[in-house]
Amino acid sequence: MLRHYDSLGLVRPTGRSGAGYREYSCEDIRRIFHIESLRSLGLSLREVKRALDDPDFTPSELVDDLIRQTQERIAAETELLTRLRRIGAAEPEGWEDVLQVVALLQALGAKSAGKRQRAALSSAGEVPVPVEALVEAVLSETDPNVAGALRWALARSGEDGSALLAEGLVSPAAEVRKRAVQSIAEIPDGAATALLQDALTNPDIVVRRYAALALGARGVADAVPTLIDMVVEGTNDVDAADALSALASRLGSADQIATRLVDRLADRAVGPPARQRLTQALADIPGTVASRALADLSHDEDRAVALTAAYVLRIRDGR
Repeated sequence: MLRHYDSLGLVRPTGRSGAGYREYSCEDIRRIFHIESLRSLGLSLREVKRALDDPDFTPSELVDDLIRQTQERIAAETELLTRLRRIGAAEPEGWEDVLQVVALLQALGAKSAGKRQRAALSSAGEVPVPVEALVEAVLSETDPNVAGALRWALARSGEDGSALLAEGLVSPAAEVRKRAVQSIAEIPDGAATALLQDALTNPDIVVRRYAALALGARGVADAVPTLIDMVVEGTNDVDAADALSALASRLGSADQIATRLVDRLADRAVGPPARQRLTQALADIPGTVASRALADLSHDEDRAVALTAAYVLRIRDGR
């Protein structure tokens, strides 16, 4: 190393001993330590020489460049580490399995939507894609067809991706939060249901609505207030009304749901279009409370509401 430094003119010995060995002064040794300190920051030997010998040299630009290079190197190493962990999680039995996992991981990141979709559909094969890779892919996918295939693959993986998807529910990006709740909604286990129940209080109204629709399909009564809000607001109101009807039939809570709908109908802040949607939702709720409410609404001062209620009553009575 010292011979190399000598040849580059970085540090030359003060003299030589009688036996021909290099002799270094205290100042030479101090310079050697300076060289090693700068090398530890990632400077090349050429940059080290310039830093030590050029009085006009300013370190700020070089340091900024070193920071950028280091960040790029860390990102590349982190990506490699992630890829290796995912390959390890797939528990390959041989190199053919390793190559298959690598090919699937590369395909999931391909520019072609068709290629990404095929990779998602084939991920449920003998050597499946690790769940972490599927979660990362589904949270970043913009193509609806590919996203659907990824959610299907994630639901079929048999792995618990719910915890990873839960991180997406608190993402600063609205689209990521939406993709996370859509994916959780397609996982049929108890952990996913618990996450959906927690999502009913999420600050993002889109997340709350998707969670309510999914919980309604699972027979969870906690979704009722949000579903009624959706009917009032006219957002996916038909789906929300269907979910309320299913809950009323499945849980035996028809009268409670009907009472909630009637209470919203009586709210003066609810406008005519929303009152008509509430009346239509009430039409699919069985029980005496709903029937009595519809009978009252058939005389409502809002003609559209009255006609809707009267028509529904005739259907319920078999007339």
